[in-house]
Amino acid sequence: MGLRYDEKGKFFTEFISKTEIPVTIQTTTNLVRGFVYVRKGERLSDELNSSGCFIPIADAIVFDANGEKRYKCEFLAVHRDHIIWLMPEKDDTANKSDDAGGDA
Repeated sequence: MGLRYDEKGKFFTEFISKTEIPVTIQTTTNLVRGFVYVRKGERLSDELNSSGCFIPIADAIVFDANGEKRYKCEFLAVHRDHIIWLMPEKDDTANKSDDAGGDA
């Protein structure tokens, strides 16, 4: 847990502040609901345009093509090539549901 200061008094830390964004992701085979974390001051599109091959999803719930809940896990890495669309949710209740439901 290092905290250091430069000569002008600006501090640096090993921790990166991030914002939790609830999302729904349609992959080639499944619907995924969970949370994507983006750095403070950045947008979801900035995270999507980053250079990594995978997008990390926290508290993921995976639904099959019939809307049946298949898996629930704390962490899921989704390969960008398998994403058909990704939509930010208006609130975090989307991840609390046990079925696909809603407009998705």
